[in-house]
Amino acid sequence: MGDYSKALEFDEKAHKIFEKALPPNHSLLATSYNNIGGVYTNMGNYSKALEFYEKAHKIKEKALPSNHPDLANSYNNIGQMYNNMGDYSKALEFYEKALEIGEKALPPNHPDLAYSYNNIAEVYYQMGDYSKALEFYEKALSSNHPSLAYSYNNI
Repeated sequence: MGDYSKALEFDEKAHKIFEKALPPNHSLLATSYNNIGGVYTNMGNYSKALEFYEKAHKIKEKALPSNHPDLANSYNNIGQMYNNMGDYSKALEFYEKALEIGEKALPPNHPDLAYSYNNIAEVYYQMGDYSKALEFYEKALSSNHPSLAYSYNNI
């Protein structure tokens, strides 16, 4: 567990195989970039993770409809990297894009909406805007998602 350099090595090998075997906008390439980004996230290298999440997102933008939930996940990943790097305005920008897609594409009690509300609340909290943070934590609660304890704890 936790051997990120080994995970990165295997993810990069898999990615090279995908690049040779698949067309440039294939969803598996996006998944591969996303996996590499996840390893860099776990290693704490957020700028490198951001680079790979953005590559994954570019493929998804070309391959998917503009309201596809996978694009929202992509925006959340990018937003999380900006959040981790302390660029809260950029984090908020991407989290709001994710939420916009989620509100159009998902049922109102979908856990991904609660996740988006929590992400936005977290940014407002870190920015010191506690009333806005509370507003979004409460929206997360109203979705009645499975991770209610997390939202209650944040409030």
